[in-house]
Amino acid sequence: MLFNFCKIFLALLVGINVWSQSTLLSPSDSLNNKRLIGSSIGTGFIWSGSIIGLSTVWYKDFPKSSFHTFDDSREWMQMDKMGHVYTAYHLSDKVSKLYRWSGLNRKKSAIIGAAVGWGYQMSFEFLDAQSAGWGFSWSDVGANTIGSGLFLSQELLWQEQYLNLKFSYSPSDFAQYRPSILGSTFSERLLKDYNGQTYWLTFSPGSIFPKSKIPAWIAIAAGYSVDAKLVGSNDFFQTADGLKSFTAKREFLLSLDLDVTKLPIKKTWLKKVLSPFNVIKIPFPALVFRGNDISGRLLYF
Repeated sequence: MLFNFCKIFLALLVGINVWSQSTLLSPSDSLNNKRLIGSSIGTGFIWSGSIIGLSTVWYKDFPKSSFHTFDDSREWMQMDKMGHVYTAYHLSDKVSKLYRWSGLNRKKSAIIGAAVGWGYQMSFEFLDAQSAGWGFSWSDVGANTIGSGLFLSQELLWQEQYLNLKFSYSPSDFAQYRPSILGSTFSERLLKDYNGQTYWLTFSPGSIFPKSKIPAWIAIAAGYSVDAKLVGSNDFFQTADGLKSFTAKREFLLSLDLDVTKLPIKKTWLKKVLSPFNVIKIPFPALVFRGNDISGRLLYF
């Protein structure tokens, strides 16, 4: 449940990508103690500050309980788990880049980044564990581990992120039937309406196989989403007047994408403009597989 808050970090990730294009974030050639201390203090301040803020602002309005677990692994067709994977992956990546900027080597930075990305998400589980309405979720922990592990394993094996995770959103028609759950405004629906969200795994064949003639900036994207999912634990929903009913289905997608980090761009300002697309997928045509149906979209957001 708390992950709806965590996805606010999507905007933060976009901002970090823009900022990282600045020469100010060029990694130090050697260990820079001032940068290292500043990075560590900043990371600790954001971590502790956000947890304290949530515990006093968000959780204070909900009944408390003793530590307990909660199995939500079958809810929302695992769309919330995809979000945990996505957030843990990008938090690990951004924190790692911060420590490389401080002058630490790539391996140490990657380990610290993955540890912070995973640990930060784990903090929310302990808050949930003491709230009567939720609980400590082992499936959330598993999703967080996959996200941070995906980042760390690539750094240790290849020193390159061949597999990247991206997010896209397009307003759906389903939120209007459960606005209290799926959101009543655009910003709320961006965070709550899983029907409009898609999580993507992207990779560039040209980067993986450098001897091929495929440009490294051309990427393939495999996506996952849901359709007509209005209730977390039930795939069927009927409106109160009985006039409309919906049966939820999983969606799998295949599309193209751009690896903007591989584009031969020399203009700094243009890199800044395109940098948000390191975490957000660029709209492209797509094939949509929903149940036994296959359809095409001329432009999928």
